[in-house]
Formats: sequence, structure tokens, C-alpha cells
Amino acid sequence: MKDNSYQGVMDRRNEIMKKAVGLDYQAFERPGIGFDYEKMMKETGYTLEEIQKIQAATGVGNTPLLELKNLTALVRKVAPQGKGARIMIKDEASNPSGSYKARRAAAAVYHAKKLGYEGVIAATSGNYGAAVASQAAMLGLKCIIVQETYDSRTVGQPEIIEKARKCEALGAEVVQLSVGPELFYEFLLLLEETGYFNASLYTPYGIAGVETLGYELVMQVREKYGKDPEVVVCTNAGGGNLTGTARGILKAGALDTRIVGASVDLSGLHMASDTAFNKKSFTTGHTGFGLPFTTWPDRTDVPRSAARPLRYMDRYLSVTQGEVFYITEALAQLEGLERGPAGNTSLVAAFSLAREMDQEAIVVVQETEYTGAGKHIQPQLSFARSNGIEVKTGDPKDQVPGVNIILPEHPSLIQAVDLDLDHIRTSLVKNAVKQYQVTEMTRADIAYLALETRSSEEAVEGILDDLQVAYQKGGKQ
Repeated sequence: MKDNSYQGVMDRRNEIMKKAVGLDYQAFERPGIGFDYEKMMKETGYTLEEIQKIQAATGVGNTPLLELKNLTALVRKVAPQGKGARIMIKDEASNPSGSYKARRAAAAVYHAKKLGYEGVIAATSGNYGAAVASQAAMLGLKCIIVQETYDSRTVGQPEIIEKARKCEALGAEVVQLSVGPELFYEFLLLLEETGYFNASLYTPYGIAGVETLGYELVMQVREKYGKDPEVVVCTNAGGGNLTGTARGILKAGALDTRIVGASVDLSGLHMASDTAFNKKSFTTGHTGFGLPFTTWPDRTDVPRSAARPLRYMDRYLSVTQGEVFYITEALAQLEGLERGPAGNTSLVAAFSLAREMDQEAIVVVQETEYTGAGKHIQPQLSFARSNGIEVKTGDPKDQVPGVNIILPEHPSLIQAVDLDLDHIRTSLVKNAVKQYQVTEMTRADIAYLALETRSSEEAVEGILDDLQVAYQKGGKQ
């Protein structure tokens, strides 16, 4: 009999994961703290062109690039003279499941079918569940989605409940849990008991699936406007959206395009807290996921995450809940596009950035998502009020997460806030020291951390000096 206690299952997690993903993560490990990231990404065995064909077979990809002329005009009304970049969106809501995550799911589910798995499992409370369910239905595989849905009172957020409805409509079995450590435990048990494929958000297959998005949008901008976009904005939570898009942009040769991450500011709300769980009005795309996963990517359901956003990020912006609600309404009423909050998080950041940029510049919001009953503004605001959150108009900078939601009185008040990337880099190095209980960093460790933080070895050494961590000096191996 297997030990199915919490600790017993946790002790078997690497063995369970290896069987459920078909990858031997040990093959990528290097002495010390590092691993060979690019070798792991190549292990998918699929080229960009092959992924494009896999996605096209189930109607995924080749989504339209739309210029938001009315929102751009609004930006120019509140921008300095000569400023107000052209804002565009990649309309990923036109994918079969209604979000860019169909790209991740198409690659993962195809690979599961190829390897002979009977079904797929994913742990997600977001759009990815619907994407996996949709692709599994198309390829004739069974599907289980594990969701963190409720607090201890069994009160669920309307957005998560809506996504469960969509997963079930697409034929998936949905296992709903309350917030807490049991999510990963139940997920591992299901993988072991069913023998299904782990269609994780964080495998190389999923990230390779998003590369087509970055590649595609660059090609569309070049075809329509004869140049590369100056900026691409990506909503950042677990990091796969930004990572995959950035890798695709680089594969398209757009080396000067700046990659900007955007997250909703939910500072002060702990995502694993039962009491804070329903104090947030966004279930993804917020700093409660974005910052922890950026500063330590390997806190996922696979041994090494393929989502490593700090490797690609040029700038990281936070926006407020009220600003996202406002821009959602603006997109619907000015552009005739009703879309959900995930992509509109980036749209707020793009609106703010466009005010800084010249009018001939192009800023692309690289995704939209479908909207539905639980994702609409009114149910979300009603849910917030029922949890004691004050909803009012005013200046968004006065927002206190978990206390109020402030809708901007005027579009000129929309102003994304820069997060300190140097501080985030320091946090990643500090987490590496803690996780691996390092007493002295090797030169290989330092070279790896320079890649992880998109900085130099000298910059990593400076962080280690500040942390008072010993390291081998230059030239030693």
C-alpha cells in the first residue's frame, strides 16, 4: 500500500511528475543551483513551425491584430503634445476556448496524445482549464481540471465559478477545492491514480505553444506597418505568457522590441490566506502571483518551470483594479469589444505607456480573453461589495487592496507604476540562496543567476556582497 498521507505524496512528487510529463528533469540539472534552460526547451522536439501546424489543426492561432483607434485618440487627448502611441491588441479571444492559453494547451494536449496518454490533468483556476478541456475534447482525451475555488465558508469567486462552468461545458471533470496546500496534494494524487498526462502551464510544451503568439504578432505588425512594434505588453502572473511571447518575438528577430510586464496591484493580500482569498477581485494577472513567480519561478507543479519572465522583462508595471474595470468599459464602449480582465490589465499599462511615447510608435497588447457571466464588471464589483470592499470613483493611486476599489474619475488619472526590477533581481538571488542553502556561490552559479536576472555577473556579485554571501572570484571554477 502506498502512503497517501500529505507527506507521503509530497515525498513521491518527483517520481509522480516524471511519469506524468514524460520528461526527466534531472537531465537538465547542473552542479549547484543551475540547470540548462535552453536544453530543456529544446527537449520538446518541436520547431516553431511544427507548433504552428499543431495549433492550426485545431483552429488555434492566426488571431487578428486590431488597432484601437478610438482608445488611441483618447490617449492623445490626455497626453503631452506629440505623444500618444498607437495602441493595438492581439485578439486572442478568437481562439476556440477564448484565450491565448489555447496555444499552450494545443501543444501540451497534442503531445499527451502522441505519447499515448488516455487523459490530461491541469491544476488551474483560470482560462487554461477551458483551453485544456477544449483541446482534449478535440483530440478525444479525457480531462480533469483541479481548481482552487472557495474559501473556508465555501464562498467562491464569480470569475472562477464561471471558468468551472466553461470547463464542464467542454466535457471536463472539475475538482473544486478550498484555498490551501491541498490543491497540489490532490493534484499529485490524481496524476498518480489516473496515469494521465500533466498538462501543466509550466512545461516546455506549454511555453513553446505561446512562442507562436509573439512570432505572429511581430509578423503582423511588420506586414501592416512596415516595422516592428516598439513595445509589447504582457499580463504577468505565473510568467508563461510573458516568457513564451518574448521568446517568439526574439525568434521573429525583433531584437529592439521592449517587453513590458503588467500586473494588478494586490499588495498586502496573501494568496494562500483564507481570509484574503475573496478580498481580491481578480483571480489572475496580479502581483500576488506575478511577483512570487518572477522572483522564484520554480514554485510550480513541475521541478523546473519553463516560465522564467525575469529573463526577458525590460520593465514591470503595476496597475489598479479600478483602472482595469475602467478600461474594460472603455474598450467595450469606444471600440465595441467586450473582453475579460486578464488582457485588459495589459491594456491599462499600454494606455499609460502610450502617453509617454511618440505618436508614430506602436504598443501592442498581446492578448485578449473571452468574457462571461462571472467575468463581467458588475458581478465582480457586487462580489467585492459583499466582501466589505468599498467601490467608489476618485484617484486610483489612493487604492488600498482589500479595502477599496477606486474607478478613475478621468482617463488622465490612469497611471501605471514601475516596479523596481533591481529589487526583484535581488529577491531572486536571495531566494536561490535560501532554497539551495548556499554557503558559497560557484562561478557557474553566478553565470546562471546572471541569465536568470537578465543582468551581468558583476551585478550578481554585487547582490551577493549585499547579502553577505561568499562566492568564488573570477577565473575560479
